[in-house]
Amino acid sequence: MGDPDVDHGFVFDDQGRTDVLASPFFDVHFGNDESTDDYVDRILYQLTLTIEAQIPPDGSFDANYFQQTEESNKFRQEFEMRKMKQDQGLDTIAEGLDTLKNMAHDMNEELDRQVPLIDEIDTKVDRANADLKNTNVRLKDTINQLRSSRNFCIDIILLCIILGIAAYLYNVLKK
Repeated sequence: MGDPDVDHGFVFDDQGRTDVLASPFFDVHFGNDESTDDYVDRILYQLTLTIEAQIPPDGSFDANYFQQTEESNKFRQEFEMRKMKQDQGLDTIAEGLDTLKNMAHDMNEELDRQVPLIDEIDTKVDRANADLKNTNVRLKDTINQLRSSRNFCIDIILLCIILGIAAYLYNVLKK
């Protein structure tokens, strides 16, 4: 077994092969890295050196080198299981997105149908607003005309009432 500090941060099994899961560099949570690219950049050099160090000098591998272990089988099964769960999750997301797409399409069609109606309503409101302003101006002019003639009539009526009261008081006081 190698020293992790000396062997580029790797842990080796009893046969001298790299134990990736036990190696300190193996951190799938990316705690120290901003992105996947940062993680790959951080470990790529270590992986390259380790792979080169494990290649036999003559370039040949024995039959046991690529032998599958129980741990690698468990890792592969766990990987496949997580991949299946991820695919199921992606399928669910795809179905949801398809539903949202259909809803958005239906909403777009409904808006296309309602735009002419809204334009017609807008035109009618503008016409009614113009008519209302015109009517208000005419009403104001009419009120001003009535008020000026009415004030004259009211003034004459009040003058007659005051003269009548004065005549009554004069007759009452004269007797």
